[in-house]
Amino acid sequence: MKRVPGPTDHVVVVGAGLSGLACALHLLGAGRRVTVVERDAGPGGRAGRVRLGGYELDTGPTVLTMPHLADEAFAAVGDSLHRRVELTALDPAYRACFADGSSLDVHTDGEAMEAEVRRFAGPVQAAGYRDLRQWLERLYRVQMRRFIDTNFDSPFQLLHPDLARLAALGGFGRLDGRIGRFLSDERLRRVFSFQALYAGVAPARALAAYAVIAYMDTVAGVWFPKGGMHALPRAMADAAAEAGAELRWSADVRTLERSAGRVRAVRLASGERIPCDAVVLTCDLPAAYGLLGRAPRRPAPLRHSPSAVILHAGTDRTWPHLAHHTLSFGAAWQRTFDELTRTGELMSDPSLLITRPTAHDPALAPPGRHLHYVLAPCPNTTVGPPAAAWRDLGPRYRDRLVGELERRGLDGFADSIQEELLVTPLDWAGQGHAAGSPFSVSHTFAQTGPFRPRNLVRGLDNVVLAGCGTTPGVGVPTVLISGRLAAARVTGGTGTRRARTASPPAAAGASSVPARAGADDPS
Repeated sequence: MKRVPGPTDHVVVVGAGLSGLACALHLLGAGRRVTVVERDAGPGGRAGRVRLGGYELDTGPTVLTMPHLADEAFAAVGDSLHRRVELTALDPAYRACFADGSSLDVHTDGEAMEAEVRRFAGPVQAAGYRDLRQWLERLYRVQMRRFIDTNFDSPFQLLHPDLARLAALGGFGRLDGRIGRFLSDERLRRVFSFQALYAGVAPARALAAYAVIAYMDTVAGVWFPKGGMHALPRAMADAAAEAGAELRWSADVRTLERSAGRVRAVRLASGERIPCDAVVLTCDLPAAYGLLGRAPRRPAPLRHSPSAVILHAGTDRTWPHLAHHTLSFGAAWQRTFDELTRTGELMSDPSLLITRPTAHDPALAPPGRHLHYVLAPCPNTTVGPPAAAWRDLGPRYRDRLVGELERRGLDGFADSIQEELLVTPLDWAGQGHAAGSPFSVSHTFAQTGPFRPRNLVRGLDNVVLAGCGTTPGVGVPTVLISGRLAAARVTGGTGTRRARTASPPAAAGASSVPARAGADDPS
């Protein structure tokens, strides 16, 4: 593995999102002096926090999977995730509601899920689920150690026996077709393939290897941090500060001072100069390339994932059929993905993610109130309406979305809203997200693994990238890994860990509060 040559005693990490904070903790654990500079007033990045009329809103991801990856970052400085953050294992992880009126609770316990599938679709589908789960576990073990949790210097690193194992598992087939080998019920197939949208690819076109995302939330488990997802970056920042990091808030980086092929200092908008031996850039790729003064040459332009409209609604009531996380599927499926990724139209029959964080933390809302987070995927601004069009389109789509929620059983939703915040591609673009998408560069084959934008920068010996736009990709687990991989480029560590599954609550020291009451999603 290539590493940063020369001195690396003092590292400046630009950005205090999950990747930057993970990187900082791993660097501190390796004995480096670390300064973290963040343009916002506090940590979080995409996993930020907005206070709205007594409601505490998570601005980014709402699902935590693979918490051991976060724990590794804390452990690097002798700390622990479970000392800092109270976690609840969600059961069910999701509730899936379908257009025909049926519903399915998605359990991560194998026996419980098999029984639920038998109730929902019969014994043949239950046996298919059992085989699918075994396949997902094997797929994860092969992919994690070789193709996800690794620093690529060359595509030739793919030439390994694990590549043959991945091929033997059908990883290079199509996701929808591979899931269909185990499950013939179209509703069940959705539950184990909708995750491809996180990768920015329709299930019918995505590689079966992307089923590893389904493993993370349907097998390894979904967790909820008390205080919401923002509690995680806040705790990471506190641990980094206690381990000796200097955290600089409201510090906007304007230029990188360079000489002899190295960055010698980071200059802030205030004019302050911070000398350094190495720099880790965790900002979005356009911002990073802007600071570097160039983008890498690629045979084709980068393609970005679909975007999303998010309606944060503080309400005076909730609805008993909602779990912590509810997947509300429309009748359409393939057409939905065509609209999102090809024709650029808004979903004519949307599939939605509804998150109710107050199911497990009522303190996120005023007494007697509830918080609902409604995510509706939409085309990015390259494929669909341009960012400026959302000034007029946003309010109209909000009304359409509220009407759809009421038709799907959330009676009186419009009248229940006390406070609300609508986030559209216009807002994502305003935050600097390319193509108006918070989900960054999509995971097409040409943008995955060694073909994704590299975390080493050509022409500058001491600059490393981290975050969802580089290795290994989009999502909370992969972004945490990207921070560790970036740190390994600086310190010369291997940057890899043995593949493992998330620990159960008792073994991990997580909260043992029962989670049956509810079911608790670019980086």
